[in-house]
Amino acid sequence: MGRRVVVGVAVSVAVATCAVAAVVVGRRVKSRRKWKRLLAVLKDFDEACGTPVGRLRQVVDAMAVEMHAGLASEGGSKLKMLLTFVDKLPTGGEKGSYYALDVGGTSFRVLRVQLGGKRSSILAQDVEHEPIPPHLMTRTIEDLFDFIASGLKQFVEKGNGSQHSPVGRELGFTFSFPVKQTSISSGILIKWTKGFAIEDMVGKEVVECLQAALTRNGLDMLVTVLVNDTVGTMALEHYHDPDTVAAVIIGTGTNACYMERADAIIKCQGLLTTSGGMVVNMEWGNFWSSHLPRTTYDFDLDAESPNPNDQVFEKMISGMYLGDIVRRVILRMSLESDIFGPVSSRLSMPFILQTPLMAAIHDDDTPDLTEVARIMKEVLEISEIPLKVRKLVVKVCAVVTRRAARLAAAGIVGILKKIGRDGSGGIASGRSRSDTKMRRTVVAIEGDLYTSYTMFREYLHEALHEILGEDIAHHVILKITQDGSATGAALLAAAQSSSNIVDGHRTGIMNT
Repeated sequence: MGRRVVVGVAVSVAVATCAVAAVVVGRRVKSRRKWKRLLAVLKDFDEACGTPVGRLRQVVDAMAVEMHAGLASEGGSKLKMLLTFVDKLPTGGEKGSYYALDVGGTSFRVLRVQLGGKRSSILAQDVEHEPIPPHLMTRTIEDLFDFIASGLKQFVEKGNGSQHSPVGRELGFTFSFPVKQTSISSGILIKWTKGFAIEDMVGKEVVECLQAALTRNGLDMLVTVLVNDTVGTMALEHYHDPDTVAAVIIGTGTNACYMERADAIIKCQGLLTTSGGMVVNMEWGNFWSSHLPRTTYDFDLDAESPNPNDQVFEKMISGMYLGDIVRRVILRMSLESDIFGPVSSRLSMPFILQTPLMAAIHDDDTPDLTEVARIMKEVLEISEIPLKVRKLVVKVCAVVTRRAARLAAAGIVGILKKIGRDGSGGIASGRSRSDTKMRRTVVAIEGDLYTSYTMFREYLHEALHEILGEDIAHHVILKITQDGSATGAALLAAAQSSSNIVDGHRTGIMNT
């Protein structure tokens, strides 16, 4: 009897053990399936974002062709290729004191530079920031510009050490809103952005509005230059380095400008400039090509944006959007598997994962990825995810960043190809690389995505060398430029000044 009991117990234990083992095995199998689903989502996304050098060269060619089309006719390309009427850039020979006013968001900056007449000779530079009260962003033209003019007047008087208005001071004006430029010192506001909504100013001449406010406030200053931040960046770097041929902004948004030959701007037949060239504002954020590696996440982001089918390039490479692409991929992974736990409602909130946070995830080099865990918990309310899943999140960030940086590199090479600085001799040239002598070529770059995000910068440089080849890439220098939007405007005011004319000619000289 006792033996039967023992045997029965043993059998029961064995059955229980088998049952437990079956449960454990079942869980492992289920876990492996979940993991495989996550890996499949990542693999599909990685492949869809692929930027092999062959595809990048197709983007280069498409960019150069679209630039050509945009110069040929209005509306001929997604690239607007806007004339800036800046036909001369600072050379370093400029002397004197010049002012700049930079209005582009919820604050404005005023700046003064003292130039010594030698390249890179900025003897002194003063700058002040002033917030714009929110109520002025929706009131009247006079209220807004009187406030700005008053701030500028205080700045000028403080610098002069007196209460008397200056006489004959040239002012460079950076106005980073959509403007159709009509001359180097005039442009019509197309629309407001960034929270401004002064309806009676839309369609008005921007500089006239500012000039009237300067007069009302007793400032005898003349606005001689109206520019956007990209052109200012190019002007500042050209002041330091005469081999500068283009400028790129890669930050929250993105844009590019470059120096083009006047005879290549076909849509303005007979355009005459003193230098034979003109800076063209590409508005390259609106570039589109079938060669761009867009994914379902990109299409969804675009469709849900306030401007669907616009700014396609910007939505793939700029800081405004990269973090949200990562969020969308994580959301898809979370829906495919419960390995993240219950689906967090935060994952359905657009732009909750901003690009600086994405960069922090990508740059986390701690053994257990503590920064990744912190951001996932505090921002997305996803906690206690395994280390291998955290590594997967880092990989998603890497894929998004690498694609963006490599496409930005292709865009830069597209500009170089259009002007014959990529070693091929230009878009219409039949010359080969072997019989083209490559000149030193500088591209100014400004924007936090490039300047502050190490991996983005490294990916971009890597792609540039792959596309151009080491021999050609050796001649292309990407230079970080700081505060070009304001300082560059002051330098352009100096380049336009009658006091910087020598023997009947301005000191600004085109260098292409």
